[in-house]
Amino acid sequence: MSTLKIACATVNQTPLDWTGNLDHIKQAIIKAKSLNVEFVCFPELAITGYGSEDLFLSYWYPQKAISQLTHLLPYSEGITIAVGLPVRIQEKVYNCVAVLENQKVMGFVAKQFMAIDGVHYEFRWFTPWEHGKVIQFEFQGNQIPFGDLVLEKNGIKYGFEICEDAWRGDLRPGFRLKDRNVDLIFNPSASHFAMGKSILREQLVNESSKKFAATYFYVNLLGNEAGRMIFDGEILASKHGKLILKNELLSFEDFQVLVFDYDKKKEEYLEIKSLHDKNEEFVKASALALFDYLRKSKSKGFVLSLSGGADSSTIAVLVSEMVRRGVEELGITLFLQKSGLSFVPSTNNPVKEITGQLLTTAYQASDNSSFVTFQSAKFLAESIGAEFLHWEITDEVKSYTEKIEKAIGRKLTWKEDDIALQNIQARTRSPIIWMLANIKNALLLSTSNRSEGDVGYTTMDGDTSGSISPIAGVDKHFVIQWLRWAETELNYSGLNKVNGLQPTAELRPSENQQTDETDLMPYAVIVEIERLAIRDKRSPLDIFLILKEELNVEKELLKSYIKKFFRLWSQNQWKRERFAPSFHLDEFNVDPKTWYRFPILSGGYAEELKELDEY
Repeated sequence: MSTLKIACATVNQTPLDWTGNLDHIKQAIIKAKSLNVEFVCFPELAITGYGSEDLFLSYWYPQKAISQLTHLLPYSEGITIAVGLPVRIQEKVYNCVAVLENQKVMGFVAKQFMAIDGVHYEFRWFTPWEHGKVIQFEFQGNQIPFGDLVLEKNGIKYGFEICEDAWRGDLRPGFRLKDRNVDLIFNPSASHFAMGKSILREQLVNESSKKFAATYFYVNLLGNEAGRMIFDGEILASKHGKLILKNELLSFEDFQVLVFDYDKKKEEYLEIKSLHDKNEEFVKASALALFDYLRKSKSKGFVLSLSGGADSSTIAVLVSEMVRRGVEELGITLFLQKSGLSFVPSTNNPVKEITGQLLTTAYQASDNSSFVTFQSAKFLAESIGAEFLHWEITDEVKSYTEKIEKAIGRKLTWKEDDIALQNIQARTRSPIIWMLANIKNALLLSTSNRSEGDVGYTTMDGDTSGSISPIAGVDKHFVIQWLRWAETELNYSGLNKVNGLQPTAELRPSENQQTDETDLMPYAVIVEIERLAIRDKRSPLDIFLILKEELNVEKELLKSYIKKFFRLWSQNQWKRERFAPSFHLDEFNVDPKTWYRFPILSGGYAEELKELDEY
């Protein structure tokens, strides 16, 4: 035979949810069988989930993972199943794909390269397998081939590159698979979502299919698996450098199955043209991440301190989009069931009703808050159906201020005590909004963005308070343009007032005319500095030499911006260590627990900034 009906199946898994994970895999196999599929490939570590962290280091966890194969073997009658799992051999753990067929394990293929950059720390858990090496591994009393394998079905030879294996240039296993004359290469992956990353994956599979003269399949995990990383569930296939298979990304379903009829003798397939929109990717990934975090944490909803400004308004819209997109894909009944809601919508606008059940907002006014931001917050909340509460914190701020004035024996003034007087307002808002979240058994949404995280422009235990921080992985410049896009492209007329405001913390008296960019620098400049400093890891002088050619900013002013960025960055690492968990959404982030580690105490680039000054 020269044909093979292939399915790629993506699954939304959760570490330690053995029953749920296995059920998703079983359901996908049943679906594939109903479509007369002969071979189904699941993503990397599909049995356990990729985000199991140090559980992989234990003895019992990989052992339990491999025991799950006994539950899948009966489902392999009449179909070949490739599924990812960790396998421990003595002191070492390997990242593997098990191949099951006709109720037998045909082999284990082990990953040869570990991802060790960005959010990945695979060398902490896994040992890379040596290419060309095959051993015998005992499973259920049988000796099973284990290692660098090529297998065959219907006269069609196939092999695997497991995620990072494919990103290692001339070292990748695909070259050796080509030498072994495989017809198909499968890439089961756990590749984190980032805006624009799908373009890179398409390039990878297209180049791989040409380079290795094989039809190349790619299948990724799905969903917000363990809290921070999001997986988009991407499924791709390419032949002769042309994309011939692609699914809809970031599904709210527990699994997706995409089928492809492979014919070894067929040279041409219909080429697929895909579209990519960074704004759409952001909202789609954030919506799914919020939904999975909500249901997996078994929370009853979200609470948000809605200031009427850009950041909190972005998060409010993302929750609204979570409901709209979830209902659209799953239907009202299943969305409510997965969300843990028992009520029945009674109007012709169920999305707005459900949003009202899941999202509670509060405007917390201080003496420095303006009527325009109150209107902005109220208008947006009402337009999306969120519950809107409001109160004043004046008495609480006054009480704290008077207590400390009495204790230190003097009056506080804006001239001498600016930061303290700003921070007490933000911190006063925290206890009561936390109280509301506790009452509702809801997740408190923190509103910090990445630009603020860079320079510490945030109050610890104030606006940083929260269970999760949905937009801490994106910069303020992006947030501002996204809100304008959302108003027009997603039809959020409630953003009209928000988009008319200049970003401001509203913590100083109104006559001060406080704005974020006056306090810091233009957000468009921050994003360029952080791109070079954090993503590209360049020195202050390098950054100046690059940006003086790229930005229309006077040289001494540009130097002052760069110096300010690095000083504030160094001083505020302790804040970044304490931020609420955030979603990885962009090509880089400043979360020290995932992407960028930096010492809490340091010399603060003193010599490097002096070098910049003297240039």
